[in-house]
Amino acid sequence: MLKGKTALVTGSTSGIGLGIAKSLARQGANIVLNGFGDAEGPKAEVAALGVKVGYHGADMSKPADIEAMMHYAAETFGRVDILVNNAGIQHVAKVEDFPPERWDAIIAINLTSAFHTTRLALPAMKKANWGRIINVASVHGLVASAEKSAYVAAKHGIVGLTKVTALETAPTGITCNAICPGWVLTPLVQKQVDARAAAAGISNEEAKKQLLAEKEPSLQFTTPEELGELAVFFCSEAGKNVRGVAWNMDGGWAAQ
Repeated sequence: MLKGKTALVTGSTSGIGLGIAKSLARQGANIVLNGFGDAEGPKAEVAALGVKVGYHGADMSKPADIEAMMHYAAETFGRVDILVNNAGIQHVAKVEDFPPERWDAIIAINLTSAFHTTRLALPAMKKANWGRIINVASVHGLVASAEKSAYVAAKHGIVGLTKVTALETAPTGITCNAICPGWVLTPLVQKQVDARAAAAGISNEEAKKQLLAEKEPSLQFTTPEELGELAVFFCSEAGKNVRGVAWNMDGGWAAQ
């Protein structure tokens, strides 16, 4: 379905980003990965699906790095047809205790980076009259949780940016939508599980159950593969008039 297209997925060397990249690759899209840590393993996983794979290690808090990454993608593959803004970090603290530098970093990586990638991707998408921008927000783009001020602010901002981008591109062949997952067992969430287990002196499995029970009625983690299939739908013909939605895949979290 996506043969000949190129998808750039930020924060894609593990977790949700890698899951989405692999789902798009299964549909034939060439992939540009981005992220910290080991890149060779993820590159091999995606290449095994029979597509071309590139990688750029841009620090998503730095506009100059983002520009370099977008130039790399255009020079290597022609243009970015599908942009998935997934990069994100987290820090948990009460507002009065929140370190200002952590606030700045979270806003930069979780929100501002998506503005920069989007503004740089749109001209080529408009020229081709085809593009898909998929912003990985969170259920925290729809509702709040205590002690996550920067993350919730950034994710609400991503939902707003999604709507504005969708309105500005509405008469064109470009769509922009947001995915809002609940709990996904990424390395970031596993750290929260581990901390809960250690603090309460309980097993890892019990800590997972407690975490889910607080917010997610389904008592199930959403998987990166499920999120990837939603991204594929947004890229399909069936999704061409889905514009500006914040689509929660959260096990009923926001329905409460």
